[in-house]
Amino acid sequence: MSTHALPSLPPLPDSAVVLGAAAADWRSALGVAGSALVASGAATSAYGRAMVDMVEEHGPYIVISPGLALAHARPGDDVHRDGLVVVTLAEPVSFGHPYNDPVTVVLGLAVAAIGAHLDMIAALANVFNDASVTPRLAAASTVDEVRAIMGVEAA
Repeated sequence: MSTHALPSLPPLPDSAVVLGAAAADWRSALGVAGSALVASGAATSAYGRAMVDMVEEHGPYIVISPGLALAHARPGDDVHRDGLVVVTLAEPVSFGHPYNDPVTVVLGLAVAAIGAHLDMIAALANVFNDASVTPRLAAASTVDEVRAIMGVEAA
């Protein structure tokens, strides 16, 4: 019998959580997520621009459930290390998704190597299987509350 452990999310440093961010549109919401990835040391500012480029090229596929966007770009030189950020928006933003707009929570994901994101995606899926997680994150008022909701530790 296999005892394979469920994948877990990495610790979240304070710099990886932005609460009540002001964003006029989806591009600025992704800009906040990109800036948090830079502040946390996971990526360069070019990675944030690449996240916007992905949505411009492929549409709002990153809006993965009601109120939740999972922003990312391709692995490459713009990523220093795997990283995850959580951004809550002061006002919901439309990404143009037919069912899951408007977005109140943006997750920013940076992965250093192709294929390395699968465990993190699986861990996120485990967290967000609970439909109450997105609204609870959107209402969170402290970084520690975000960590508790997501089941992660401080970095």
